[in-house]
Amino acid sequence: MKSSPRILIVTGEASGDLHGANLAKELYRLHSQIHIDGVGGQRMSAEGVRLLPGIESVDAIGVPGLTQLRRGVQLLRRLKKILREETYDAVVLIDSPGMNLRLAKTAVKANQHVIYYIAPQIWAWGARRLNVIQRAVSRMLVIFPFEESLYRQAGVPCNFVGHPLLDEVDASYDQTIVRQQLHVPKGARVLGLLPGSREHEVERCLPTMLEAAWEVKKAFPDIHITIAKSSSVSHAGIHDKIKGFKSLQISVVDNQPNEVMAAADLLFVASGTATLQAAIIGTPMLVLYRVPWLTYAVARLLIKIPYIGLVNIVAGRRIVPEFIQHDMTVKHLVPEALRLLHNPQLLEDMRRSFQDVREALGDPGASRRAAECVLAEVEA
Repeated sequence: MKSSPRILIVTGEASGDLHGANLAKELYRLHSQIHIDGVGGQRMSAEGVRLLPGIESVDAIGVPGLTQLRRGVQLLRRLKKILREETYDAVVLIDSPGMNLRLAKTAVKANQHVIYYIAPQIWAWGARRLNVIQRAVSRMLVIFPFEESLYRQAGVPCNFVGHPLLDEVDASYDQTIVRQQLHVPKGARVLGLLPGSREHEVERCLPTMLEAAWEVKKAFPDIHITIAKSSSVSHAGIHDKIKGFKSLQISVVDNQPNEVMAAADLLFVASGTATLQAAIIGTPMLVLYRVPWLTYAVARLLIKIPYIGLVNIVAGRRIVPEFIQHDMTVKHLVPEALRLLHNPQLLEDMRRSFQDVREALGDPGASRRAAECVLAEVEA
């Protein structure tokens, strides 16, 4: 292997910055002379990655307006120029397929060696992206066990490295201690609300969550409502929506989703990675989500799987109720929440089912295994 291999890591959203930082940390541990450039954020920078000057972390999916889209296009052009002009031993693309698959095509034309970590969800929809991956990606590093055979059958070299969440989430929180830290009244039940990590998710999901929580509190007056606010969501986006629910005595907890999950008896969770976090911690949940009607109509035509919640997808069966689009209403949410809260055995059954999900995600150490695969590719 080269004495000082050069790696470029490109991420999109905040979660990509975290995974990129953990990957960089392990790469430095395995090879002290490695040089890593990156597109990311503060976490990657803190691990010693040299962030490319003038290049922000961008994600081409779900851009909220023309200004952001224009900036994204400009940054994409700069990145493509760098890929054509610089020489790296490996270009590691993390998640964010809207941006990264475009970069992959440019990188392979520039004779760069492309590794993709945290794969596009072609098993759910977007199978056409497989053609790009077959042409442009030298190796896939996947985080779900069923992805490995899918890519290998398509002729794409692939390794299942496990899910990085297992290195981020403690599966053995002491609920009593966590509730004390979050100032939950002694003896109260806790309903946790996780409305998402994007502003538009909070906009669509939180009002329904709050209305449902209001109804649940009528049946359980002692229940304590706690909202987990993501660092990527503004305070105004949360607090404007809870103004009309002052009698609920809602707690808003900044950037501590795991603690909110561990403290709760039941969760309302916006569909996404948070459903896997909750399953690892072992907290029963209801999954909900809503998108613009046109997006939903298109998705209905393209999505090939029966579930939307990752916790159900990984389990391969429906272990958590899902309330999607038109079903995401107070009328549907509240009866199911009350049914679970009134029946401890149902909650326990769901917790036991989560063990299957945790086992399917592999063993801790995903970032280390991913780093080993990257260096093996560089050496090869």
